[in-house]
Amino acid sequence: MAGDVIAGRYRLIEPLGRGAMSAVWLAHDEELDRSVAVKTLAPTADRVRFEREARAVAALSHPNICSVYDYGDSEGKPFMVLECLPNGSLEDRLAAGKPLPDDEAQLIAAEIAAALAHAHERGLVHRDLKPANVLFDAEGRAKIADFGIARMGGAGTLTEAGTVLGTASYISPEQAAGRAAGPPSDVYSFGVILFRMLTGALPFVSTNAMELVRMHRDDPPPAVSDLRTDTPQQLAAVANASLAKEPAARPADGSALVAALAGGPVAAGGVAAVATTGTAAATQVIPPRAQRRRRLPVLPLVLLALVLLGGGVALGLSVTRSGDSPATPPPSLKLPSVATLGSSSVESTAPVSTVPTHTTAPTTTARQTTTAHTTTARTTTHRATTATLPTLPTTTAPLPPPTTTALPPTTSTISTTTIALTTDTTPTTSAGTTTVTP
Repeated sequence: MAGDVIAGRYRLIEPLGRGAMSAVWLAHDEELDRSVAVKTLAPTADRVRFEREARAVAALSHPNICSVYDYGDSEGKPFMVLECLPNGSLEDRLAAGKPLPDDEAQLIAAEIAAALAHAHERGLVHRDLKPANVLFDAEGRAKIADFGIARMGGAGTLTEAGTVLGTASYISPEQAAGRAAGPPSDVYSFGVILFRMLTGALPFVSTNAMELVRMHRDDPPPAVSDLRTDTPQQLAAVANASLAKEPAARPADGSALVAALAGGPVAAGGVAAVATTGTAAATQVIPPRAQRRRRLPVLPLVLLALVLLGGGVALGLSVTRSGDSPATPPPSLKLPSVATLGSSSVESTAPVSTVPTHTTAPTTTARQTTTAHTTTARTTTHRATTATLPTLPTTTAPLPPPTTTALPPTTSTISTTTIALTTDTTPTTSAGTTTVTP
């Protein structure tokens, strides 16, 4: 009663509220000289549940959650010392049955959502969220109180699945069905509160508590626009989404509510639905074509090397048959200019002259062409040994008879080949270029 001192420190002044399980008193902290709220447990109440509430709130620290200052036992009676919130409850503001101003509803909803986000991030589910448990401090800031049936993480509680517990007007469908309650259950209760702040009415009304529980479990809720057409679109969307029957169809938790109230997407799980039809065609990026290096074709060079090799064999035969006498050079071979390989299909018929020696030095009449041919043939000789070459048409040209006094005239023939080389004329792609199809 008034005037009693709890734990030699907290003097009770007047009752703030009383229920079947507990009573809340306005008190004065004699040691710190401040006003506090002292919650005492009724003799027949559940002490374990009372202790759970103290532990649950003590694990939280948020400007929109009522703080616990102390907890203990006085003369065999447990007590809890809470932050004093002197500006009443949200139930007091909604008692007239009228909607709150939109700005006020937006602010209160954002503060409740922030408190839920903090609790959910720490594994705490309130499970009895209602306007009577939303109190206002001296500055008018909304704070959630009364975590009496809260569930902390995966710890066991007195209200396991199969037990209906909570206030009938704000109970979630899964709680009404006796299933376990998670963060989406608090989201549903938040949706009922927001619906009432926007419309001044509850989504389901009945004088029978069990019928009211059944309606929350089975009946589709009305839309906010059914009761009020000028509601801010975002607030109405959040309320409607939060009242979905299936937990997975609601915003996932308090953090999703905070984002939605700030103008973010409102959808199942708090994730915006993104249309994907036609996206691939609109954003497809064609990978860059492989860079083509300007290099000489392999097969034509192999054939060129074989031609040059054949010419060398013919020259060797001529020298062998002529002894020490100078031999008449064989006819010039018409070969394509190396300068055109890999860049165009234009053929060059510039003659390539050879001298009757075993050196590869070119004559002055075709110095650049012969040097290029010799170098190319030398670098591709090893690759020619493993290539399968097509049969090429050949023409036979007689060599002039050698003039010598040591040996009788002898006529020999060698095979020469005329090859027309063509290269791919497809334009090359510059290094680093990326082609994007709009």
